Amino acid sequence: MSTTRYALLAMVTALIGVLAYMMVAPAPPHRAATVKIMPLGDSITGSPGCWRALLWNKLAQGGHTGLDFVGTLPPQGCSVPYDGDNEGHGGALVSNVADQNQLPGWLSATKPDIVMMHFGTNDVWTNHPTATILTAYGKLVGQMRASNPYMKILVAQIIPMNPSTCSECGRRAVALNAAIPDWAQGTTTAQSPIVVVDQWTGFSTAADTYDGVHPNSTGDQKMADKWYPALTQLLR
Repeated sequence: MSTTRYALLAMVTALIGVLAYMMVAPAPPHRAATVKIMPLGDSITGSPGCWRALLWNKLAQGGHTGLDFVGTLPPQGCSVPYDGDNEGHGGALVSNVADQNQLPGWLSATKPDIVMMHFGTNDVWTNHPTATILTAYGKLVGQMRASNPYMKILVAQIIPMNPSTCSECGRRAVALNAAIPDWAQGTTTAQSPIVVVDQWTGFSTAADTYDGVHPNSTGDQKMADKWYPALTQLLR
């Protein structure tokens, strides 16, 4: 056999071997994508909003990896290591955030896949009608979907309120919470689902807040425990 024919045969044999390996060799594993989660709300979510720290560590203990809590605000303490980025703006009204188009900038900066929203307490406190609050919710949802058409959204029925300066706040919070499920049902889509999380039931302003509004340590734990199953269901 000539040298040229021998070299050609060797090249063909090597090529066949490479092709055979490519057909049977396992594909390299794909790295799991990071899921970005934005906690959105007022001082109950931030300042310091330590239910987020409890939730973060509960997720880690449950084996949920590849998560990133996102927001333009940094952690505010809570005495344990956790991913504290958030959009919990103290004193914020959901109606103001919607009217002033503040959310698109936050979304653009952080690109969340999931938003966890506990928002409306200050609107209730300032006697904004339930319809006004739900209109603001709807505008924010539209902005979330403009940022990410596949956005998954958790919306809380807010924790009870009994501030010393507002005897009617408890009743107004009840009215808002009663309206949220129907609003969510009319706004949810298969592509961008809205899940209602009941933060009201089992929460006591006397036992679980330090001022009738903001959660204390037991309140933080109750909030984390309510968020956890709803969030992990989306992660699955």
